[in-house]
Amino acid sequence: MSRYLVPLGFILAAAISITLWMLLPKLGDLGENIYKGGPLVAALIMLIILQTSFIIERLLSLRKAQGRGSLPDFLNGVRKRLHTGDVDGAVKLCAQQRGSAANVIRAGLERYQQVKLEGATKEKIVSETQAAIQEANGLEVPLLERNLIALSTIASISTMIGLLGTVIGMIRSFAALGHTGAVDASKLAVGISEALINTAGGLFSAIAGIVAYNVFVTRVDSFNYMMDEASYEAVQLLSASTSDRK
Repeated sequence: MSRYLVPLGFILAAAISITLWMLLPKLGDLGENIYKGGPLVAALIMLIILQTSFIIERLLSLRKAQGRGSLPDFLNGVRKRLHTGDVDGAVKLCAQQRGSAANVIRAGLERYQQVKLEGATKEKIVSETQAAIQEANGLEVPLLERNLIALSTIASISTMIGLLGTVIGMIRSFAALGHTGAVDASKLAVGISEALINTAGGLFSAIAGIVAYNVFVTRVDSFNYMMDEASYEAVQLLSASTSDRK
């Protein structure tokens, strides 16, 4: 069922954008002026709707990935418990926090406890713990980076569609100027209006998409850095604890 969500989302966005474009003339002078931008305005509206949906989805996903509490406080709590050898306390803290970082660290800690109960050597305990952390991290990172490429693609496409609308509008303007006799002022105005409206719409969507993409990439990179640092320190503390007890 999930494989049909994306096509259905595009179809729904297209239907909404076409409906809004057809209703623009009824929304006053501003709506009528935007409507003069031509059919490409509907495409720009669809891109803006999709872009807004992706931004909202990323905000909610990154908030969920952070967990219930402050991420730095959680990492400090795990660090303190591992310093004292309280692995069970660290696991419980991960279960309370949830989120991507908690899932990665918890996977390593649980694997550490499992292998240690089996009486494995220190080298195997460390390698198994690292493997569990890497596997969990490999599952969490794609969730953090999901739809970022879509945001970047929409920003690029918006610029191209706005430019296409500009070119079409200028073609109409020059066509109005090319007629012999008096210049058709109405056709000239329609062409210029179409060019400027599509340019403005394309730039608006592109600027919003680029800003959102850069903000989310920065947050994801920071999140990944904290996860990697916390995971590495957890492995080192567990390795030292295992060595001390042996």
